[in-house]
Amino acid sequence: MTTDVTVIGGGICGLAVAHRLARAGTAVTLVEGTGQLGGLGTFFPWRDRWVERFYHCVMPTDEHLLPLLEELGLRDDVRWERTSMGMIVDGRHYPFNSGLDLLRFTALGLPDRIRFGAVSVLLRRLGKGKDLDNLRTEDWLRGLYGDEVWRDLFGPLFGSKFGAAFGDVPALYLWQRLGRERNVAVRGYPRGGYKSIIDALSRSIESHGGVVRTSAPVRALRVTGGRAEIELDGGETITSGRVVSTLPLPALRQVADAGLAPLLPEVDLRYQGVVNALFVLRRPLSGHYWTPVLRSGTEFDGVVEMSPLTGPVDGRHLVYVMRYTDRGSALFQEDTRDIAARWTAQLRTLHGLAAEDVEEAHVFRAPFVEPVYPLGYLARRPPVEVAGTPLLLATTAHVYPSVTSWNSSVGLANRVSDIIARTAVSMSPDDEPVP
Repeated sequence: MTTDVTVIGGGICGLAVAHRLARAGTAVTLVEGTGQLGGLGTFFPWRDRWVERFYHCVMPTDEHLLPLLEELGLRDDVRWERTSMGMIVDGRHYPFNSGLDLLRFTALGLPDRIRFGAVSVLLRRLGKGKDLDNLRTEDWLRGLYGDEVWRDLFGPLFGSKFGAAFGDVPALYLWQRLGRERNVAVRGYPRGGYKSIIDALSRSIESHGGVVRTSAPVRALRVTGGRAEIELDGGETITSGRVVSTLPLPALRQVADAGLAPLLPEVDLRYQGVVNALFVLRRPLSGHYWTPVLRSGTEFDGVVEMSPLTGPVDGRHLVYVMRYTDRGSALFQEDTRDIAARWTAQLRTLHGLAAEDVEEAHVFRAPFVEPVYPLGYLARRPPVEVAGTPLLLATTAHVYPSVTSWNSSVGLANRVSDIIARTAVSMSPDDEPVP
């Protein structure tokens, strides 16, 4: 099979790239190794609908995702709600949204609460003009908030996200995140769920002449005579003038042949995976969309309650809890039934739930979710184009300093699509590249 561009990976970034190229008249084929499109936006059947395996939301500041939804005719389908944040520390529940909430947040001493409030108001301004990419998060926050706030609050929060290297993450990551999220924030959710976005992108690609294939894992990727050859399981080969890989860099190295592998960027980048449980409850919890959980006898370290955003679903309340962890950890490898049983007991204790309040528990895992960026990553961030090859990279390793999200993935897809449009290569019937 011959095509102008092959996109490897059917997550939001790959789908957005293929959508852009197909709309521009490029012959594009997208291949996804699993049986379902969506990446971290995949879903499973529940009753008469589909439910996401992992939690997502749309933000009003999503400058790349919202225009894409407009193109797909879905922007008006986003339901917007004002959501809030809670905190659970040492088993005690706190709202965490206002100055009064902060004054009542007895997990910190009163002087630290006052300092926390004053610094937080100014934090975005305090980061301007600083080389936050080369400043450790721990050093920056300790200097601003003090040792106690770091030890009792920020240290555990960052540790739950990034593991042992949490203090070394560039402060730029936090600064960027503050620009996207707030404790009290308007968030959105598409009325048809994230499946409606995935389905609309797939339809768009195919309606403009593109090809979308699932259950088509890549066995090998090689470059021959300036062309990319993508060998699928089963032996079929797709020949392309360009190829866009959305695979995480460690996964790409596993399929790149001996000639291509040395040309791939050398990036010392560790990834955190996630173990994520979805609970179907008969009653709501706190009413907060997002609640970190610290030192409270749970293995999970955060709770996302979807009802404040979506409302109840068939009279039930969907709640996600999560633990970021290395894909080689014992927890990541554990049987999902054991995790479900243990985390159900922990959630019941944490929120005083009766056994009948928890109707279902589903556990899902993903191995490559959050890159743990090293200091000075802006200078080390790999280029999108792999020099001397027709390969372009579109991965979470390339979105920094933006926060990993659907919005930043769509922004990266736009960037990659623009590069291909400027350097268009078509494949002739005899497989010779034609500029």
